[in-house]
Amino acid sequence: MGGRSGCLFCSPSFTGIKTKPLSSYTFPSFSFTFSPHQLHSLSFPKLMSQPLTLNSAPLAEPDTDSSAAPPLFDYHSIDQKLLENIVYDALVWSTLNCLLVGDKSVQRSGTVPGVGLVHLPLCLLPGPFPESHWKQACELAPIFNELVDRVSLDGKFLQESLSRTKNADEFTSRLLDIHSKMLQINKKEDIRLAIVRSDYMVDEKTKSLLQIEMNTISTSFALIGCLMTGLHKSLISQYGNILGLDSNRVPANNAVDQSAEALAKGWSEYNDPRAAILVVVQVEERNMYEQHYISALLRDKYHIKSIRKTLAEVDQEGEILPDGTLSVDGQPISVVYFRAGYTPKDYPSESEWRARLLMEQSSAIKCPSISYHLVGTKKIQQELAKPGVLERFVENKDHVAKLRACFAGLWSLEDSDIVQKAIENPELFVMKPQREGGGNNIYGDDMRENLLKLQKAGSEEDAAYILMQRIFPATFPAILVRDGNWSTGHVIAEAGIFGTYLRNKDKIIINNESGYMVRTKVSSSYEGGVLPGFGVVDTVYLT
Repeated sequence: MGGRSGCLFCSPSFTGIKTKPLSSYTFPSFSFTFSPHQLHSLSFPKLMSQPLTLNSAPLAEPDTDSSAAPPLFDYHSIDQKLLENIVYDALVWSTLNCLLVGDKSVQRSGTVPGVGLVHLPLCLLPGPFPESHWKQACELAPIFNELVDRVSLDGKFLQESLSRTKNADEFTSRLLDIHSKMLQINKKEDIRLAIVRSDYMVDEKTKSLLQIEMNTISTSFALIGCLMTGLHKSLISQYGNILGLDSNRVPANNAVDQSAEALAKGWSEYNDPRAAILVVVQVEERNMYEQHYISALLRDKYHIKSIRKTLAEVDQEGEILPDGTLSVDGQPISVVYFRAGYTPKDYPSESEWRARLLMEQSSAIKCPSISYHLVGTKKIQQELAKPGVLERFVENKDHVAKLRACFAGLWSLEDSDIVQKAIENPELFVMKPQREGGGNNIYGDDMRENLLKLQKAGSEEDAAYILMQRIFPATFPAILVRDGNWSTGHVIAEAGIFGTYLRNKDKIIINNESGYMVRTKVSSSYEGGVLPGFGVVDTVYLT
């Protein structure tokens, strides 16, 4: 249960720009003015509508006669000329509103801002999502926030639950070593800050909202979620009469503002006006613009300085001052905001591990702390689903029932009966390693072969994995837009609900549901990561 753009399971990134507090742009036919806080709410005049070919004459205004509307959500029935108009307008909106990411085919797109930009792969129009399940997911956010916090305080539970995993997985072992050192020195995190995201699908057979995972580190797509909301609301405002859609059925979204607010309030609780927020980043990041946008909000709205450093740079430039303050290149740090550190690839040498330990040892607020990070592992998700475990951390019986209702089937590979069922019926399960970032899950015949090998080996290597129930959501027809081209497909959607949490000792300062992002993929695909090329960004249309 990590963060990032993640992946769709049934079978994870926007970009913004640094802007001045108020910027005005003028185009040949019109002008508009916006601030960083308004990007996701912009809509553009219909006169921008043009066909996808650049040499055609301008189009007439769209026909607003809704009698010609295709059946609701049957997007494959949209007249092709109309469809091309909508796609063109979507591409213009995406460019003007910076729904962009570094193009992986351009070498420097992940290191130099403004180089090799391309629109994010997207779903042209939102798919249906039951409103009752949407409300359920939103209501669960504060409950999961509190659960993560309470589990993080039980160091013994984390160490014991992950003890077998430690012997089988080197990455988890290194994280546990840092956590163990913090326990040994009795390191207290009085101020605890989290920006998490819980991902869900609706199982078609049971009509149940089921959790895929809880992401506790480097949760991305907050800005992209807001921009996709703006895009879909804009397109429906323009074409809704033809399509039979109402833009009010696309939920409002303020995920990026709430993420920035949580970081700003954490900075305030640290109470050192000289200090900055440290954004820990990967060496190459095609989704750097979302991170820069949050930094722009911190600067322009809250007057807070932020600096970007890789783990290796923190190792080279960082130190802990006598009073416990983390200093990086001479700059005191109040909050460490991790947008890296969730995958073994982020730790190519001992330098990166030294940096992670240094930050944990300091007095800076970590978003997340090492304990919050460990709560997000697949194994802890599986442990919490065991009978009686939730009650150890949650006193409210109603909250326990709500949490259990969204748990999918989760099992340890020590359960030989379940392993045998998975070998016999691999289509009903997915095998998940302790990895984040998408593209790691094992399905079908590959899963069967891996389970048989682990059975034959008889070692503790099976502790590096869990088994999870395969979820089968309803499919719907969609128009997928990638690299300026559109295609049709039947897809499934995964909704991610953000949560923000800030606590100073016994005082809870923030415990909120904080916006959303949606990923959609072709139903025949196992994986759904957006940046790797499997999925697209989307929203939902409440039904």
